[in-house]
Amino acid sequence: MTAILFIAQRASAAVLAFAVTVHLATILYAVRDGLTAGEVLARTRDNHWFFAFYILFVLAVAVHAPIGLRNVLREWTRWRGRSLDVALALFAVLLLVLGIRAALAVYISPERLFG
Repeated sequence: MTAILFIAQRASAAVLAFAVTVHLATILYAVRDGLTAGEVLARTRDNHWFFAFYILFVLAVAVHAPIGLRNVLREWTRWRGRSLDVALALFAVLLLVLGIRAALAVYISPERLFG
């Protein structure tokens, strides 16, 4: 299982390197052009590409962070075994749920939600 986790973390790191770069470049572009939060949301609402990008970003975080945290906890503490793996799997699910919720909040316009 360690080899699979190693590959998963490296693959998610590659996705994150791209996603963080695009995310930061987008922020710099928005700030430089003086866009307000409302104007940024107007551009991201109902944009399938932004939604797909941020879902991919969330998936990469939900894979990458728990694996890294698992390695740190195993190195710095005595915590091992199934309880550690279950706790970090739950942490991954939490990251996934909160991230998808945030992506949906940016993607779905209030008009589509409330009529």
